[in-house]
Amino acid sequence: MIWKLSLTGIKSRLKDYLVLFSGLVVASMIFYMFLTLAINPAFLKSNSGILQDNLITFIFGFGIALLMIITVVYLVYANSFLLSMRKHDYGMFLTLGAKSSRIGLLIFCETLITGLLAAALGIILGFGLTALVGHLLISRLGLVIAYFQVILPSAILGTLAFFIVVFFLGALRNVYKLTHTKVIDLLHEDQEPAKFKRRPVLHSIEAVLGLVLLAAGYWIMQQHGLDPFNVIPIALVTIVAGSYFVFNSLFTAIIGYLINQRKFSYRGIRMFTLGQLKFRLHDYTKILTVISLLFALALGAITVGLNFNSEKEMTKSSIYYDATIISKSPAVQKELAKVSIKSKQTYHYKETRHGLYFNQAEFKNQPIKTVETKGQGDNLTWSEKTLPTSQLDRARTEANNEFGNLLPNGIAKKIRLVSAARLAKVKGQQKFISLIRVNDFDKDYLALLKIEQLQNKETPAFHTVYTGSKPYSYQGILGIVSGFEFMGFFLGLAFLTMLASTLMFKVLSSAASDKLRYQMLFKIGTRRQVLKRSVAEEIGMLFLIPGILGIIDVLFGLQLFRTILLRPYAGIWLPFSIFIVLYFFYYVLTVHLYEKIVLAKN
Repeated sequence: MIWKLSLTGIKSRLKDYLVLFSGLVVASMIFYMFLTLAINPAFLKSNSGILQDNLITFIFGFGIALLMIITVVYLVYANSFLLSMRKHDYGMFLTLGAKSSRIGLLIFCETLITGLLAAALGIILGFGLTALVGHLLISRLGLVIAYFQVILPSAILGTLAFFIVVFFLGALRNVYKLTHTKVIDLLHEDQEPAKFKRRPVLHSIEAVLGLVLLAAGYWIMQQHGLDPFNVIPIALVTIVAGSYFVFNSLFTAIIGYLINQRKFSYRGIRMFTLGQLKFRLHDYTKILTVISLLFALALGAITVGLNFNSEKEMTKSSIYYDATIISKSPAVQKELAKVSIKSKQTYHYKETRHGLYFNQAEFKNQPIKTVETKGQGDNLTWSEKTLPTSQLDRARTEANNEFGNLLPNGIAKKIRLVSAARLAKVKGQQKFISLIRVNDFDKDYLALLKIEQLQNKETPAFHTVYTGSKPYSYQGILGIVSGFEFMGFFLGLAFLTMLASTLMFKVLSSAASDKLRYQMLFKIGTRRQVLKRSVAEEIGMLFLIPGILGIIDVLFGLQLFRTILLRPYAGIWLPFSIFIVLYFFYYVLTVHLYEKIVLAKN
């Protein structure tokens, strides 16, 4: 009987459950995808030759750790809302004679089953997401994988284990809270008036303190000389505390000021809207603080992830020659035939025990070139620069170092530029080196990388040239960029879903008690269109305020990434646009669901 009543209660609140459920499904779906990519044996075996120290495992492992932390925070809030929604029903069951132990078991099973269903559905959807992301990542890295496991048993068990443990603990917490609450409190908790005490002096102090703490957090994030491991905890504490005080005092004071402006507040039903908003801001202080932080984390993850893409262009622009050719083997020539060569400089030399002897005349029409980097931060520019031939064989000069890095044994042995007649007299092994540039590096870099790898196997002395070559550097940065790009985007998506679900859930959970107020306004003659506008403005402010604070957090927080990203603000409009569109979608959906409840015609 209790189960039947419970299912009826869930059915009546199905929309609220769907909001919670969608956040859990997205979290488990992305968790499974990260785990599959981080431990997939075929994927790791294929990229171990090009990415050092299992970089993909580290990147997605880091993403899993972040996702676990945020998911636990989200589930704590979600479980609290879930329990608050059902308190009245449970109070009714106890009043009708049900034992508290039976109700406790009911809550435990409801919470655990909800989590298991969400995790199972998330894993099934995760198969498709893993196939899509895995295919994109494999194509981006240029890997050849015979069998990429989309359905990975160890990842399924890992995902289920994490969500079962989290929901098991959440279910125990719910049971404890319910069994230690009086029946009368369960029945009438939602009818208790909100306590709002006027404390102008205290709120003024809080407002000033909040702004000072926020300013201190933003200032410390711009101090590049400090250790990031000290900066991040300090900034986190000051920004969290500052956001809380600002939401609890400053925004409430601004709404109070607008209420006192009669010319503004007495138009239409603005007084009602501002009153609702003032109540919400005070009641939602904690959750709006969490929302602004999740907003900053989500937007920051997407922005940083997409900005890693600019590192590829920097790598390509900072190295002049696309490849170094020292072999005429059939395998190398076969790969060389695949690329479209734009320019080719060939030099012949003799290698002795202590030196490399070049024909100086060959440098007259084809001097060695390099790339000169100018500027700092966002203003970096790269320009072509010709190295003076007279300094190529002069030790400890820039030209000598740059040229030596292009040659096998170029650093270990002395470089000599001599006349053709003297070169003919030198007794040594005849060799050559060709420095090439291609028309389209993105198109040809896999063939160029293959050429460098073949030569590295043929000639051990080529190893230093190979590890400093453009294809090798590009492949390395591509692995990092692709991993962080995907991780940032999907972490941002997961954070966005959770924050929007949390805010949506909080707004909708209070819709039932708001319904009476809107019905009264309708009965005294307020047009439906005016009520709709009031709903849109009220919920819009609840979405807008933490959004603005989150954007400011991100703009200052990007300073922390200057040590690993040369242009953290480059192309910032793209992630901001994507995020704001998705956030706006959640706002529209929340307004629509809220209107369906409070403006129902019956």
